[in-house]
Amino acid sequence: MADDTSRDRAGVPPAPRPARLFTDRDLWHGGEVDLDAYRARVGLEGALPPTRDTLRAVQRAHLAAIPFENLRPLTGEPVRLDVPALVDRMVRARRGGYCYEQNLLLAAVLDRLGFAVTGLAARVVSGRPGRPRPSTHCLLRVDLEGRPWLVDAGFGGGGPLEPLPLADGHQEVQGGWGLRLDRVSELGGDEWLLRSFDGLAWRPLYVLTTAAMAPQDYEILSHHLSSHPRSPFLTRLTVQRIGPGVQHVLTDTTLTTLAPDGTREEQRVPVREVGRVLHEVFGIELHAREREAVEARVEAFTEV
Repeated sequence: MADDTSRDRAGVPPAPRPARLFTDRDLWHGGEVDLDAYRARVGLEGALPPTRDTLRAVQRAHLAAIPFENLRPLTGEPVRLDVPALVDRMVRARRGGYCYEQNLLLAAVLDRLGFAVTGLAARVVSGRPGRPRPSTHCLLRVDLEGRPWLVDAGFGGGGPLEPLPLADGHQEVQGGWGLRLDRVSELGGDEWLLRSFDGLAWRPLYVLTTAAMAPQDYEILSHHLSSHPRSPFLTRLTVQRIGPGVQHVLTDTTLTTLAPDGTREEQRVPVREVGRVLHEVFGIELHAREREAVEARVEAFTEV
């Protein structure tokens, strides 16, 4: 009997190689970034080749110039995550944003500069141990020099100032702030816990996985956080800026200044001075109508 070469061992006729499922590979739309305007906004000069030094410089400059804030969801404005809208808001209008806005802008910039970027998600665990929370934090992975690096410019509770190697037990100090990354197994086998040192002990920040996320995933998560009535971004004003040796946090009318050794100073800000503090401490420029809307929301929160 002749050998039937038209069939493989499973008896299935040969077929062409399957086509790629996702044909759109331009996830981060780096070509839509106004790179000159971004460089001017964050104070970057000179050549920016896709190297570790450039990655470090971009993350530090971004954090120093663009604060974390939730003003748009707080006042009921829609949060758009397309690159032109992010550039208009955080670059040209000199405003800040929360993690999806911050890190999607940063992803587009890094993509434009030639870096290999992957989106990740994390569960925020700072301040609330016990039951797991949903993975609502956005951060990035950049593969460079044969190893993966975590890049995050959008964590409102303090976080890395510069890229952190994704390595079990890695510990380092960045601008006076201690950070540690450990492989953990809380809910599955591919989890990593980022901690910060508060001067006395290691404080958990978030648990991340290395499963890739697409911008479309962040659109859904951002919609939830900007519209759900119990979202923390709808129930209080939160603004922060972190840099070497100091972190400023404004929560409604409480302005807190933190140092890496755990020392902290708090002061009360009159409601009608919130706009001034946003400008002087965080570099956020509001029009008169925007300032009135923000201060009205803060006043409602403080009267409860």
